[in-house]
Amino acid sequence: MKILQVNSVCGVTGTGRIVTDLYDAAVNNGHDCIIAYGEHKFYNDPGNRKTIEIGTMWDCKMHAVATRLWDAQGFSSRRATIEFLKKVEEYHPDVVHLHNLHGYYINIELLFSYLKRKKIKVVWTLHDCWPFTGHCVYFQQVGCDKWKEECHHCPLTRQYPASMGIDRSRQNYLRKKEIFTGIKDMTLLVPSYWLADRVRESFLKDYPVRVVYNGIDLGIYRPTPSDFRKKYHLENKFVVLGVANVWVERKGLSTFLRLADRLGEEYKIVLVGLSEGQIASLPENVLGLPRTDTPSKLAQIYTEADVFVNPSREETFGLTVAEAMACGTWPIVYADTACAEVVEKGTGTIVTGDFAELEKAIRECRENDICERTEEAATFFSKQRFGQEVLAVYEEKR
Repeated sequence: MKILQVNSVCGVTGTGRIVTDLYDAAVNNGHDCIIAYGEHKFYNDPGNRKTIEIGTMWDCKMHAVATRLWDAQGFSSRRATIEFLKKVEEYHPDVVHLHNLHGYYINIELLFSYLKRKKIKVVWTLHDCWPFTGHCVYFQQVGCDKWKEECHHCPLTRQYPASMGIDRSRQNYLRKKEIFTGIKDMTLLVPSYWLADRVRESFLKDYPVRVVYNGIDLGIYRPTPSDFRKKYHLENKFVVLGVANVWVERKGLSTFLRLADRLGEEYKIVLVGLSEGQIASLPENVLGLPRTDTPSKLAQIYTEADVFVNPSREETFGLTVAEAMACGTWPIVYADTACAEVVEKGTGTIVTGDFAELEKAIRECRENDICERTEEAATFFSKQRFGQEVLAVYEEKR
């Protein structure tokens, strides 16, 4: 079987590693595979895998400009998409597996028109909510339900994919609804029941929806002792760790800063994934580190932490929670999020979302020493299990 994956990035960040893991699983099981991705220099690491770069950095920049000015995420990159579809025609895949279609690199109208015209079998993994909204990737934080009927007057236009000009959320919603519906054979994969419930309330509800929890490399994410504590003078501290690719507000940065004010000198907040500006503005009792795309280094940091806290209310899976758990570190997450599903499949503490309850849970971990090692609980999230479940979906398309 010939499988074409399409994603904004390749080999780095959560979705980038997912596509390379699936590529390896497919090839190891006798399939042919190609990964097509947005041409973001310095932001891809495909290794020796077969790939197609969609467009150039100039195309990405022009798409980003169109988004900033006209709220046009997904509706630019026409030339790049036309050239890409010529390569798809040459490859003639049996299955096209879509991932993130936002990211300033592809024109969704041209892509789906081609898929419909050629009657290609499609698998689409929804990593967030962008496919069924008029603008945003998440809406929980502002309590917006417009996506259930028809988006308009979007309260999140200034957030990714940010538009500094006009609000076209209504037009985008209606165009997406027309574009994304009508595929004859498409299966939607989602990484949590949290997201599945929302997909079934959206205009994508008529497609079959399958929950397939993401997988991680347990050969890398495992207890990995290092000199991390010594390097940063944390030997006598209770380390409270947070990790994110980008620390936007929904990830809970303000929550960690409140914790730093509340917890005593025996605690140390460590945040990974911050920008230079964010690091420079941190108080002295918070250690800020830039993002690392080296999983083994991240595993060392997870291992050296005492607890891992994810206070985000808008996660469709919670990859960092599974990674921390696999490294033997106790996770604390909020209820009514996909992160809670990860903890329920493994182990950890789930709090309601009240700040006082979160603080109490952290203190109890230190004072009562209740944080057991967790690596065995994380075995469910192996990338081998993940790959086999997705391959089974491909096989159904034969």
